[in-house]
Amino acid sequence: MTDTSATADTDTDTPETMWEGRFIKMVKQGKWEYASRCRGIGAAVIVAITDADEVILVEQYRVPIGRTCLELPAGLIGDVDEGEPLIEAAARELEEETGYRPGSIEPLGVFHSSPGMVSEGFTLVRARDLVKVGDGGGDEHEDITVHLVPRREVAAFVARKRNEGLAMDVKLLLVLADTLLG
Repeated sequence: MTDTSATADTDTDTPETMWEGRFIKMVKQGKWEYASRCRGIGAAVIVAITDADEVILVEQYRVPIGRTCLELPAGLIGDVDEGEPLIEAAARELEEETGYRPGSIEPLGVFHSSPGMVSEGFTLVRARDLVKVGDGGGDEHEDITVHLVPRREVAAFVARKRNEGLAMDVKLLLVLADTLLG
């Protein structure tokens, strides 16, 4: 039998915003406290593999963890243009961060990386038919390093970056699954 008391407690409580900034807010609902995005902003995480079978990874400094993090390319949907479609946002973010323009983008589903602490989910997308159109590196507020890693070498690359002191984004588990589950 499943205990539904926690669900019942929070279902009837109205969420109360405790603090709100430009992009995130802190919410209290029943006994729960969690972070949430403002204004319905979403996120896209992009799996991009070149024709040469290289996974595109990025590294950038992340203030909340105080260190550089290795990640899949990703970005916000609707932070610049409210109502921006997922596909356009993902293409814009991929090009901005990596310098690659996708020929097509396929949504793979919505996922939640830390549902006990944040309400945010992200849409995982696959970018295909990539064309190099620039250097990438992000916008004027970002300092992103782009890595093209042969798919068969991703696990070793991640291990090397971890040994260098980089943090690892949980979404890297996607490209490490074969080595972790094998």
